[in-house]
Amino acid sequence: MESTKYAVGLDIGTTKIVAMIGRKNDYGKVEILGIGKSKSLGVHRGVVNNITQTIQSIQQAIEEAESVSGLKIHDCVVGIAGQHIRSLQHSDYITRSNSEEVIGEKDVEDLCNQVYKLVMLPGEEIIHVLPQEYKVDGQAEIKEPIGMYGGRLEANFHVVVGQVTSIKNIGRCVKNSGLELSGITLEPLASANAVLSQEEKEAGVALIDIGGGTTDLAIFKDGIIRHTAVIPFGGNVITEDIKEGCSIIEKQAELLKIKFGSAWPGENKDNEIVSIPGLRGREPKEITLKNLSKIIHARVVEIIEQVYMEIKNYGHEEQKKKLIAGIVLTGGGSQLKHLKQLVEYITGMDTRIGYPNEHLAGDSDSEVASPVYATAVGLVMKALEQQYRKGMNGDEQEVISEQESISQQEPVRETEDENRDTEGQEKHVKPTSPKKSFLEKFSDRLKDFLDNAE
Repeated sequence: MESTKYAVGLDIGTTKIVAMIGRKNDYGKVEILGIGKSKSLGVHRGVVNNITQTIQSIQQAIEEAESVSGLKIHDCVVGIAGQHIRSLQHSDYITRSNSEEVIGEKDVEDLCNQVYKLVMLPGEEIIHVLPQEYKVDGQAEIKEPIGMYGGRLEANFHVVVGQVTSIKNIGRCVKNSGLELSGITLEPLASANAVLSQEEKEAGVALIDIGGGTTDLAIFKDGIIRHTAVIPFGGNVITEDIKEGCSIIEKQAELLKIKFGSAWPGENKDNEIVSIPGLRGREPKEITLKNLSKIIHARVVEIIEQVYMEIKNYGHEEQKKKLIAGIVLTGGGSQLKHLKQLVEYITGMDTRIGYPNEHLAGDSDSEVASPVYATAVGLVMKALEQQYRKGMNGDEQEVISEQESISQQEPVRETEDENRDTEGQEKHVKPTSPKKSFLEKFSDRLKDFLDNAE
């Protein structure tokens, strides 16, 4: 088992933390070897707000995954979400010194690295730079410029930006749980990779991942990511409202929502009643399912309308930007009864529930193929892909791990922030200290993100 390469995705959510170990099987599909989950304490709306509790939850999930799979976890790819995430469009170009040579990967890399030098608002940092279309000497709509002749290479980019402190805190939690952080990925992108087919991405599709604390949106058209957004509401606000509206405790509200909840109030008759035991010898409460549905409906409509507004912001109304494949719902919140019908009713777009079985091996556990694990499966895929790229670059891994152990004492993000400034000169400077190799490792990691934006 040890000989086959396995990789780990860590989904730090608001309601649960999932550690998932996977590997590629002979057919290129992802086989999940182990999964561990724990109740997420210390995360609010996708952002860590209690470091100690988050570390405990991560360790619990990791231990469970290790005991199920019998493997040891060293590093992981982590997902990031939260209301501090925003995305912007940016175009940039480079002028090549020698237009007699064909454009190579290094040119594309240089172009992307240039975007990382963009000046952000104070306290913000670029997480992803995703190239959309390229132009070579003014010739537009080029998807793959490598191998072409040209003096001026330009591209439109989808740039995802997040708050430095939130990213640092996630890094700190992972580091203090005894793991290496091998990459950070935007959660909607991870979910999209796990759930969407290539045809859908080509035709145009909006992926809505309804989690506990946040609802993530990723829009694809012509196979390229066009828009991302994180909306700071999720399943938890629904539970919260049931709790308030019915005067019951959270645990009961959550159970009610899952067992009897529906997003469509017309479904229930007036005489359908659920009886809930009272606290400590108090009288039981009787709640009509119609009322329950009304509460849920009001909240869900609010969430969907916000998401739909983002879809309109992207320009869904324009003929060229039309999302032919409609909407795919995933995440734990997508399991609410009649949600699909409600989304279709509000947006007028075709909707399906997305299960992360697009790339999973056929004999996978049915539990893993639940929408609840969409992000985790996507993160495992990301981690495997990164590992594959590392393997392609020869035996760098061995060297890195040796030098990594020296640089381990350093705080997790500080070095990476310096990396921002040195990104430009880095290629001309020979690494003199182990710290440098850590920086280079991180910039390689950034390149990984860029390379697979296609």
